[in-house]
Order: sequence, then structure tokens, then C-alpha cells
Amino acid sequence: MPHRKPNVLGIVSFKVFPALMGGQKYIVDYYRALSKQTNVVLAVSKDNKEAVLTEKELNVLPFLFNHWYGFLNLIYCFKLVQIIKREKIDIIIIDHSYFGWLGILLRWLTGKKLVIKSANLEAFRFRDMGRWGWQVYEVYEKWVHQKADRNFFISDEERLYAIEHWSVNPTISYTVPYGITTEEPCAPLEKTESRNTILALHSLQANTKLFLFNGTLDYIPNEDALYIILNELVPRLNQSKISYRIFVCGVQIKPNWEVQLLACSTIIYTGFVENIQLYNQGTDCFISPITLGAGVKTKITDAIAACQMVIACKKSCEGLNQSMLSQQLIVIDDYNWDGFAKAMIQISVNETPKTPIAFYTSYNWANIVRESILYLPK
Repeated sequence: MPHRKPNVLGIVSFKVFPALMGGQKYIVDYYRALSKQTNVVLAVSKDNKEAVLTEKELNVLPFLFNHWYGFLNLIYCFKLVQIIKREKIDIIIIDHSYFGWLGILLRWLTGKKLVIKSANLEAFRFRDMGRWGWQVYEVYEKWVHQKADRNFFISDEERLYAIEHWSVNPTISYTVPYGITTEEPCAPLEKTESRNTILALHSLQANTKLFLFNGTLDYIPNEDALYIILNELVPRLNQSKISYRIFVCGVQIKPNWEVQLLACSTIIYTGFVENIQLYNQGTDCFISPITLGAGVKTKITDAIAACQMVIACKKSCEGLNQSMLSQQLIVIDDYNWDGFAKAMIQISVNETPKTPIAFYTSYNWANIVRESILYLPK
């Protein structure tokens, strides 16, 4: 007799709807794919209330305090226990370690199994952001992962770090990567049409090399990348005399960075782009001069899915299968800006690499979720 697939309660401590940023998409897209294979209930922070009206695929309950006031969720323990009983929940999944303590408490109250799903090791993200007390958070984060029944990490690197340095049990730790919904490479004609659309939108000549940087622009690793683009890469590219533009797309930019980007004649700052796929397909190369931060650079995964060339620092490539992507991913040593700029100069106009079919199989959300169900405790 086949095993019944488990009913899952996901608990999210911050705003993820609408899912615009990589971290938000990692959570929402995972649960959307999971809901196609088993029953999912999502208890989320109150700042996700709009999802009740807009979300068509998930049963979203936005009543929790966010992680800044997480301890106040003690008053919702009874409500969460009632949901677990009513929905016949088998597995509790906590996204990020912030509410790990709440998951441990709910497990004690209900006897249900607990999974911690980590988009990055938060302590080291806090360290890179210059936040005080990151060492204290590391002690807490380590404790949470040690107490979980299963641990899901976004990359092999972070999973192995937790096993080696935090003494997390390797037999209950798995990699659940950032996924994509794209199932096959786009056609070369589609890329050419996207490129021509961008050239027309911005009144650019056909021989202009088009580069893309996209992300959450007030995140410190991305702010550092803006500094690198403006002060390290642009001067080197200008010396080469090539015709180029760097598109900077994203949300939450600070005013001082916006002023600097708008003042640079070879940078086109677009702000948030509703159809980012146009720029992923139509630019010649995605650049990631990022040397800080934890986790996986989700925008690189999206760019590769759109059959785009990528130039990235070694730090940016953690969590990616570099051997699979050797024809498409150009890895530069961290802080080697001469090498980075040289690689940009050598990129061909209208280059159309073909992303390996194996990439779409490995990073497809349906396949990732199907495997993750097998990892869940019985």
C-alpha cells in the first residue's frame, strides 16, 4: 500500500507576497510546487495580508507577528496547535531559523516532525551586513538546526558547513536548491527579439554590448557590487573604447546610489522591472561582482535559465554546478577586477549560449519538491 503524502504546515516570519526578490521566490515557489503534490497550509506574518486575495495556489493564513516581534507569537501557539489538528498536519516547516524556537515548541506540544528550511546561514549574512550580535545569533541558529528532525539547506556548501562546524547531523541534512519554472532553453530567435526590443526602448546602437545587474539594491552585498561597478568596472571598460551599457534593475535602492547611477552615462538604471525576463533574455551577459554574503545568488540561476552568459566572482558561484555550466558561466577570482572587466570586454554581442537540458532537470521546482518530499521524516 503506498504511503500517504504528508500534510505540511509552512511557517514564514516575514513578507514574501508578492514574491519579487530571490529570497521571497525561494519560499513561495517552493510551497506552490509542493502544494501540487500534497496538502499545504501556510501560516505567515501579518504583512502578507494581500495574499489572501491574490494568491490562487496556496492556503495562506496571515496572522503571525513578523520576526522582529517573533516572541509575541507565543499568544498564537494555541491557534497554531488548532490548525495542526484541524488540517491533520504531519510536518512543520520553518523557513529561516528566526522562528526555529516556535517550531521546536510546536513539536513539543503536538508531537509533529520539524523541518528547518534555510535560504542562507543567517548569522553570516548578518556578519557581512555589519550587524552587531551576529555571533550570538550563530549560537542560536546552530542550536535550531541541531534540534530539527530534518534540515534543508539551499546549497551543498552551506549544508557541509553546518555539518562540519555546527555538528549538524549529516543523515538528516539535505540540499534543496533555488528552483526555476522554466523547462527548456529559449529559442535563439526569442533572444534576438528581446535584444532588439531593449535596443529600441533605450535608443541604442546594434553593436552596443548589453550587461545586466539585478537584485535587491539596499542589501549590503549588492550595494558593494554597485560600488564595484561604478568605481572598478566602468573605468576599465571606458578605457577599452567598447560601446556598452550596464542595466541596473532592482528594488529598494538608497538615494545616494540612485544619484550616482543616473549620473553615469554608460549605466541605465531602470528601478524595478515588471518583465525582468526581457532583460534576462535580451542582454548579452549577466554580471555578478559580488564577494560578500551567504546563500545562493538566485539571479544567476534565473539568468542561466534564460540562456544568458554570466560573469561572476567565485563567491557568487557558491551553490551552482560549475562543471555543468562551464560553457556559460565565467568564474573570476574574487577582487580580480582587471580579469572581470577583461571578460566583459571579450563577451560577444548577441551571444546565444544554450543552457544544458540537465540544468532544467536539476533546478526544476517540480523535481526539487518531489525529492524533498522523500527527505521528509516519516
